[in-house]
Amino acid sequence: MLSKFNGMMMVLSDTSNVFDEATKPVIQLLNSAINPILGVVVAIGAIYCILLGAKLAKAEEPQDREKAKSALKNAIIGFLLIFVLLVALKVAFPILSNWYSTYGSTSTK
Repeated sequence: MLSKFNGMMMVLSDTSNVFDEATKPVIQLLNSAINPILGVVVAIGAIYCILLGAKLAKAEEPQDREKAKSALKNAIIGFLLIFVLLVALKVAFPILSNWYSTYGSTSTK
C-alpha cells in the first residue's frame, strides 16, 4: 500500500503544474482579445455619448434637460471606468503572466 502511494507521489512530483494546459489557451485568448475589446468599448462609448449629447441639446423642458445631463454624466463615468479597468488589465496582464510562469509552474517536492 505504501509503495503505491510513493509511486503516485513520484508521478505527481515529476509533472509540471497540471493547470498549465488549462491556463495557456485562456492567457492566449486574453492577450489577443484585449486590444479589440478596448477599441469596441471606445467606439461604443463615443457613439453613445454623442447620442446623449444630441438628446441634451434637443431637450426643451428643464426636467428633460436634467435627465439628459445626468445620463450623459453617468455614461461618461461608466465608460471611463471600463476603459481604465481594461487598460489596467492590459498593463497588469504581462506582470501576472510572468508571476504565474515563475511561481505557478514550480512543483512542490
